[in-house]
Amino acid sequence: MNGRTVGYCFKQGVVNIKRNKLFSIASICTIAACIFLIGIILSIIINVNSVEKQVEQNVGVTVFFDKGLKQEQIDAIGATIKADKHVEKYKYTSAEEAWKEFQGDYFAEDPELAKAFANDNPLADSASYTVFLKNIDEQDAFVNRISKVQGVRKVKHSEQAKETLSKFSKLLGYVSIALIVILLGVGIFLISNTVMIGITVRRHEIKIMKLIGSTNGFVRAPFIIEGVIIGLVGSAIPLVILRVIYERLIAFVMSKVGVMASSISFATVGEIFGVLVPLGLGIGAGIGLVGSFLSIRKHLKV
Repeated sequence: MNGRTVGYCFKQGVVNIKRNKLFSIASICTIAACIFLIGIILSIIINVNSVEKQVEQNVGVTVFFDKGLKQEQIDAIGATIKADKHVEKYKYTSAEEAWKEFQGDYFAEDPELAKAFANDNPLADSASYTVFLKNIDEQDAFVNRISKVQGVRKVKHSEQAKETLSKFSKLLGYVSIALIVILLGVGIFLISNTVMIGITVRRHEIKIMKLIGSTNGFVRAPFIIEGVIIGLVGSAIPLVILRVIYERLIAFVMSKVGVMASSISFATVGEIFGVLVPLGLGIGAGIGLVGSFLSIRKHLKV
C-alpha cells in the first residue's frame, strides 16, 4: 500500500469508530477493564518475585563440622562452598561467636547465669558456615552436595520456607495465566462484536468492492485499523490510572511498614511500568487486531 491508500484506510477506520460510538465506547471500556486487571496481576507478580528474591537471600543453609576439625580443614570446606556457582554469599561463625550470640538471645536478662560457663564453652563444636543461595530451588541439591564433603557433620536448612515460597510462586503463576487468558478472550469477543456491526453496516459496500477487484488487504485494512485504535485507547487509559495508583499506594505502604522498609522493598515505578507499558499497549493492539481479523474474514468471500 502507498501512503495515500494507508491514509484512506486510516480515515475509514476512524469513521467506523464514529459510526458505532456506543459499541466503540463499550469496547474501549471493556479493554480498559481487562488491561487494568492484567496490570494489577502483573504488578503483583513482579512484586512477589522481587520480595521472594529478597526473602531467599535471608533463607540460609547452615553447615556444621565434625568434632575436632582443624581450622585448615574448615577453610577448605569454605573454599568448596565459595566455588559453588549457586552460592550468593556465605558467612563463617566461630564457636566463640556462636556462644556470644546465644548469650545475647537467652541470657540477656540473667548475665550471671552465663558466667557459670566462663571457662567452658558449651557450643565448642558449633562453628559453622551460613550459606545463602542465588535461587532457593537449588537448596536441596546444594545440601546433598555439601553433605558429602569430608569434615561436614550436619547441614541444617529450612525445608518449610523453601517449599512455601516455591509453592506460592507457582500457584500465583498458574492463577495469573488463567485470569489473563480469560480477560484476553473477553476483550477479543467484545472487539469482534463491535467490528462486526461496522461490517454489517457496510456489507453491501464490501461486496461491491470485492466484485470490482479490491484486494482482501484493502477491504480488511480499515476494520483492522478500527480494532487496533480501540485496543490502543482502551489500554492507554488504565495504564495512566495504574501508574498514579501504584505511585501513591507504594508511598503509603512504605510509610506504614516502618523498619521493615529497610529489609523488604517493592518494585519501583520504573521497573513495573518498564514492563507494563509496552506489554499493555501490545496486548491492547493485539486484541484489536485479532478481533477485527476474525470478524472480517468470513465477509471477504463473495
